[in-house]
Amino acid sequence: MKLLEKLWRALDERYDLQPLLAFAKEKSVPCHRHDWMYYFGGLTLFFFAVQVATGILLLLYYRPTAEAAFESVQFMMTRVPFGWLIRSIHSWSANLMIASAFVHMFTVFFSGAYVKPRELTWWTGAALLLLALGFGFSGYLLPWNELAFFATRVGTDMVSKVPFVGHWLLKVLRGGEDVTGATLTRFFGIHVAVLPMITTFLIVLHLAFIQRQGIHVPEGEKPVRTRPFFPNFVLREAMVWLVGLALLAALAAFFPWELGKKADPFAPAPAGIKPEWYFLFMFETLKLLPAKVAGIEGEILGLAAFTVGGLFWFLAPLWDKRRARGARNPWALAVGWVVLLYIASFTVLSYLGVFK
Repeated sequence: MKLLEKLWRALDERYDLQPLLAFAKEKSVPCHRHDWMYYFGGLTLFFFAVQVATGILLLLYYRPTAEAAFESVQFMMTRVPFGWLIRSIHSWSANLMIASAFVHMFTVFFSGAYVKPRELTWWTGAALLLLALGFGFSGYLLPWNELAFFATRVGTDMVSKVPFVGHWLLKVLRGGEDVTGATLTRFFGIHVAVLPMITTFLIVLHLAFIQRQGIHVPEGEKPVRTRPFFPNFVLREAMVWLVGLALLAALAAFFPWELGKKADPFAPAPAGIKPEWYFLFMFETLKLLPAKVAGIEGEILGLAAFTVGGLFWFLAPLWDKRRARGARNPWALAVGWVVLLYIASFTVLSYLGVFK
């Protein structure tokens, strides 16, 4: 303890840490019946930290080439001590991070925490969710297995449907006309360098906005007291992280992530191939659309509808004026429930095999 006290005094003498300590003691969090929703943002951050830590360990053995990628992952899973566990934790934490981010987004929407003056907090959070989906899409190809190869081909084919610039975007993503080793190299660079750099910047910005403006209290709630941020809220957040860690450990140990077969670009695509669960609602919707609608390709209309819908959701702080004035907006709540039920129902029905 004396050593820690000396270290603290030395750091405080050089960097004047007392104001930070005083700030942490004075900061408080509102208490009300819906304060459970405050923990999902931190839980998403926790899973992101797990992603970074396990990703660094995987990088020690991974080789991003079409000739060696599959074999390097196979070597990690069979020859490296606990390599299978690290990869399984990395894969499961990616899914849990995206699930937690979706829950966080909907709790923010339903609580009205996106309206003035928190527009930038909402927009940076929405951008972080898109980046999380980008992590999932770019990382899916890296093992270079059969399912990932053909799912990436289908996913990047959708980009080609974008009017005017679709073919150019396709070549930028793939590094050519088809999914090859060049695609793997590009996805690897995006996954381990570009996305982490942008994500780290936006996380710092997002947290700074929250810190500056404080934690939002939903309309209709009147907190009669506040809870000290440190140590009370921090300890509760730590308990939520422990629950997340326990869930992650259980999934990784009892349901280890399979590697599958190595990708063969000349083989036919496996029957019933589907993307990851967080893209299923879009995938199944596009499948249900007819080939032509009023002379326009159905997939193009579907992608246009998703783009407009996503932009409408992103701009919620601008069109929801009633909640900005502190009043309830049943129409906005209805929009949120429709979006939530649509995503959840299409995802569940897809897993149940309702869509053929």
